[in-house]
Amino acid sequence: MSATPNLLFIMADQMAAPLLPLHDPASPVRMPHLQALAAGGVVFDSAYCNSPLCAPSRFALVSGQLPSRIGAYDNAAEFAADVPTYAHYLRRLGYRTALSGKMHFCGPDQLHGYEERLTSDIYPADYGWAVNWDEPDTRPSWYHNMSSVLQAGPCVRTNQLDFDEEVVFRARQYLYDHVRVTPDRPFCLTVSMTHPHDPYTIHAPYWNRYRDEDVPLPSQVIPQAQQDPHSKRLLKVIDLWDRTLPEDSVRRARRAYFGACSYIDDQIGLLRATLAECGLSDNTVVVFSGDHGDMLGERGLWYKMHWFEMAARVPLVVHAPGRFQPRRVSASVSTIDLMPTLVELAGGRTDPGLPLDGRSLLPHLQGQAGHDEAIGEYMAEGAVTPLLMIRRGRHKFIHGGDRDPDLLYDLSADPLEQSNLADAPQHQELVHALRAEVARRWNLPALHAQVLASQRRRRLVTDALTRGARKAWDHQPFVDASQQYMRNHIDLDDLERRARFPGV
Repeated sequence: MSATPNLLFIMADQMAAPLLPLHDPASPVRMPHLQALAAGGVVFDSAYCNSPLCAPSRFALVSGQLPSRIGAYDNAAEFAADVPTYAHYLRRLGYRTALSGKMHFCGPDQLHGYEERLTSDIYPADYGWAVNWDEPDTRPSWYHNMSSVLQAGPCVRTNQLDFDEEVVFRARQYLYDHVRVTPDRPFCLTVSMTHPHDPYTIHAPYWNRYRDEDVPLPSQVIPQAQQDPHSKRLLKVIDLWDRTLPEDSVRRARRAYFGACSYIDDQIGLLRATLAECGLSDNTVVVFSGDHGDMLGERGLWYKMHWFEMAARVPLVVHAPGRFQPRRVSASVSTIDLMPTLVELAGGRTDPGLPLDGRSLLPHLQGQAGHDEAIGEYMAEGAVTPLLMIRRGRHKFIHGGDRDPDLLYDLSADPLEQSNLADAPQHQELVHALRAEVARRWNLPALHAQVLASQRRRRLVTDALTRGARKAWDHQPFVDASQQYMRNHIDLDDLERRARFPGV
C-alpha cells in the first residue's frame, strides 16, 4: 500500500441521513453497497451540512469555509475563483483532480482547482436563481413547489437519470483510463450525482423494489399554525401554505425517494467494482457523503432549507481499511471538515495563513478524541435574515436574529425535535451562553447587509446579461475525437496494446 492514496469522493444530493439503514436499523431503505462500505469504514453518526441548500453547502464543503466567509449565500451566489479548494491543494501535491457531475458552481470559473470536469453540471451557472429579501412575499416561479410530490411515481427516463448515468459512465471511464495511462500518479476523483433530489420519480425497476406497504408515512406532521416562523415561511416558499397533500401522494413521493436511494446505492457498487477491476481498491480511500437532506413530509415540511435533522444531517463514511479500523463516531462534525481531511490524507497540510473553518477528521479516523461541533448558516429563500445553527454535545441551537424565536433541542432525549427548550427555565444558562456565542461568531447586522447587497448586485447583473447576446458560463466538456479509438497517427498494434487492461 502506497503512502500516497488515491481518493474517490462519492456524493449524493439531498440524501437524508436519519432515514438510512446506515443510521436506522429499522429503515425500509435498501442500500447494501453503502452498508458494505460502512462495515469496513468509519461511520459518522452526527454529520451535518453547513447550509441546507445545494450551492452554499457545496462551496463550503470544497473550501472548508463557512458560507458567509466566501459569499455563498444562495443557489445563485458566485464562488470566487481565488478561494482555495481541496482540488487546488491536491494538485499542488501532484494529484490528478477530476470532477464528474454536479457541484453547482456559479460564475465564470467552473473548475475551482479540478484539472478536469468530465461532465457539465445539471444546474445553471448564472445568477438567475438569486434570492430577493427586498420582496420576501414574492414567490419566484423557480422556487420549489409541490408538483414533485403530486406527480411522484415511476418513470422510464428523466433529466436526472440522463445526468447521473453520464456522471457514473464518465467516472468509470476515468478510472479505466487512469490505470492504463497514468497509473503512477495519484488521483482524486469526485463523483457527484443528483439523486435522490426531487422530483420524486425513479426508473420503474427501482420503484418496484418497494411496495406501498413498505413505505411509512411521516412520523410527525405539525399543524401549520403551530410551526415555527421559518417553517411557516418555507411552507409559503414551496406553495403548501393553507393546503394539504393527499396521503397517497406523500407515500408515492417517499417510495420514489427510497427507490432513488437504492439507485445511488447501485452506483456506489459500480464504482467500487470498477476500482476492484482496475486493481485500485487497496490504495484508494473512498469517502461517501452528501450536500444536505430532505424533510420528506416530516413535520409537514418538504425539501430542505431548515436546520431540522432530516434536512441538515448527511451520511458520511470514510472507507480505508488498511489505514483506519472500522468504527462509529458519535461526535458532531460537518462537511467543511472534509477539505482539510482530504488534504491530510494526501500527505499535505492546509496553509496556516489562510482562513479555514473546517477541522481535520483524522483524529476521529484514528480512534482518538476529535472535535464535537458543527456550525451552520442559512441565508436563502424563506429566510428574512441569516438563520444560524450550533450543534454541540447533546444540543442543537437555531438562532434567527431578532426576527424568530430561538429553537433549542436536546437530541439525545428528543431525536425528533418535538420539544423546544429555549424558554425552559432550567435551560436559560445554556441559552444565554449560546446567544453570547452567536454574538461572538457573527456580526448579524453586517452579515444581513452583505447578503442584501449581494442579492441586489446579482439581480442587476442578471437583468443586464439576459438582454442582447448571451454568453453562458456553463461548463462545456471537451472530447478530442482525434485521440479516441482507432486513428492513423498510431500503429494499430500499439494502440490495441495500450488500450488493453490488464496488459498481455
